[in-house]
Amino acid sequence: MPNAQLAEKLNISASACWRRVRALEQAGVIKRYAAIVDPKAMGLEFEAMVHVHLTRHDASALASFISAIQSRKEVTECFATTGQADYHLRVLCRDIEAYNAFLESFLFLHPAVNSATTNVILRQIKAHAPITG
Repeated sequence: MPNAQLAEKLNISASACWRRVRALEQAGVIKRYAAIVDPKAMGLEFEAMVHVHLTRHDASALASFISAIQSRKEVTECFATTGQADYHLRVLCRDIEAYNAFLESFLFLHPAVNSATTNVILRQIKAHAPITG
């Protein structure tokens, strides 16, 4: 949202609004700005949540796994969580064949990976929503 529009919405001057936004950026409250793109418009028709179970949990295995995941464009998000799986990946691919190639040529070959369970995303019910206080 442009600064002038935000200022009008908040009923403050544009300069006061800019100072507040800048202060939030400097304080680390606003971490970054991003565009939200439609995966299907980019030709990415397959989306899944992949629950990864590791065989090893030592520091070097974890670092290797994290580094490998960060290098893969198919993995759009990765979460370390509690529960049965060690990591949860959001994976976007062109189609099921591309996803299968991701599994067979990358994920299943990583030495720290024991197994992975795939949940195909059928539809999105709620997307990222703004955080309000």
